[in-house]
Amino acid sequence: MSRVAGLVRDVLVARLFGAGLVTDAFFMAFTIPNLLRRFFAEGSLTAAFVPVFSDVYHSDGEGDAQRLANRCLTALSLVMVLIVCCGIILSPLITHFIGFGFASVPGKLELTDFLNRLMFPYIGLVSVLALITGILNVRGHFFYPSLSPLFLNLCMIFSALFLRSFFSLPVYALAVGVLLGGFVQLMVQVPVLLRFRIYLKPDFGFRNDPKVKKIAKLMLPGIAGVAIYQINIIASRLMASFLPEGAVSYLYYGQRLFEFPQGIFIVSLAQAVLPMMSKQVAQNHLEGVRDSLAFSLSLITLFTLPAITGLVLCAKPIYALLFYGGAFDRIALDNAAIALICYAPGLLFVGFSRIAAQTFYALKDTKTPVVVSLGTLIVNIVAGLILMNLYGFAGLAAGLTLSSIFNAVVLVFLLQKKTGPFIRTTFWLPIVKVVPACIAMGFVVVEILAMVDWQTSGRGFLKWCSLGGSVAAGIAVFLVCCHMLKVEEIHKGLALIKGRRSAK
Repeated sequence: MSRVAGLVRDVLVARLFGAGLVTDAFFMAFTIPNLLRRFFAEGSLTAAFVPVFSDVYHSDGEGDAQRLANRCLTALSLVMVLIVCCGIILSPLITHFIGFGFASVPGKLELTDFLNRLMFPYIGLVSVLALITGILNVRGHFFYPSLSPLFLNLCMIFSALFLRSFFSLPVYALAVGVLLGGFVQLMVQVPVLLRFRIYLKPDFGFRNDPKVKKIAKLMLPGIAGVAIYQINIIASRLMASFLPEGAVSYLYYGQRLFEFPQGIFIVSLAQAVLPMMSKQVAQNHLEGVRDSLAFSLSLITLFTLPAITGLVLCAKPIYALLFYGGAFDRIALDNAAIALICYAPGLLFVGFSRIAAQTFYALKDTKTPVVVSLGTLIVNIVAGLILMNLYGFAGLAAGLTLSSIFNAVVLVFLLQKKTGPFIRTTFWLPIVKVVPACIAMGFVVVEILAMVDWQTSGRGFLKWCSLGGSVAAGIAVFLVCCHMLKVEEIHKGLALIKGRRSAK
């Protein structure tokens, strides 16, 4: 639901604002609070807090866990107030650094700075939300926290539709929507906490609490490790700021559709894996960790291979049907599709990296992902600079994909050395079966899409039928082939995403 609402939001933004100066400025401005959200909220905070909180909850009981949550909330709130204030004050320096290439366009850097200041408090709100999400996840509640991004998207949609006429520059409404969305995301969780008798309140005892210090110690190196993919995106956008106008927007639109299957499958599985592995580590059940890891990587592969196939084959039809029109012209259509095609192969390796990083954090090893992340960043910058000179924004997207491959391969290799072998024959067998299923799916999708001329405008109903039919037929063919080839992991993965215990 969150990803569908996000897709609707991006379609709306594309049609209302297009791909040019104002969207480049907005997407670049949102990069900083969004990056910090990954650093402090979904990234290092969750990865450091959940294993420690899980230990306390399962070993010491609910009372000690409640006390730890209160102290973490108090410490986090104080830190976030400081970060937000510094971010607003230092915004001109920050935006000049990440959007250095914008300086050649009059007013573009100034607009980026103003939007960044306006949206910066979002990081404080969403960081508290991440802490609450970690508490609820350890307690076994996933559904309501996972809905929170839905409210961000709904607030941005509402602002873009109904508030843009109140501002001298309509793009300001998008920034207001981000801020409003952060507040609503947080408020929606309060009734859930009360329902499960989780009462959060200030507790300044964090200064002498060894558990809080342990979380902080785990967080510091985790800031770089778990959010490396976002660091790479920043590097790509910085390099894109030197390209012709619209490059940042093309990469953003490509990235957003790339993240659609990532959010549905990879994030869902990773969110379920961390508390489960943390519990296994707390019980010294290393064999269980290896089994969970192998199963998770197998599921990531089985779900992302058909998703990659679909993204590559349907890239242009999706943008033509959903985004094309209004301020989103044919040039934007072609370039956004190219960006998505270059991003798509990285989906598998982003999934591997996310699961591997979660496993390192469950094992309370936050240093290894940091070391790997430094190498990944270097690969992305070097590959991006080389390919950017050859292929422009498409080279930047391909460079990010290459860095994702490097990150995944190294993390999995080091994880095998740490935990023992977990990639066995049972890992490869279902994958070998899924490849022909993807090929069969691809043939069906191509044949159905070829029935429509996607280069011309109009004939919307026929295009909807063609794209919808190709997706439905492709999924049907894929599932039938998997059933015929007896790929049982597909059913187990769907059950795990739905939250059934039988899938463990």
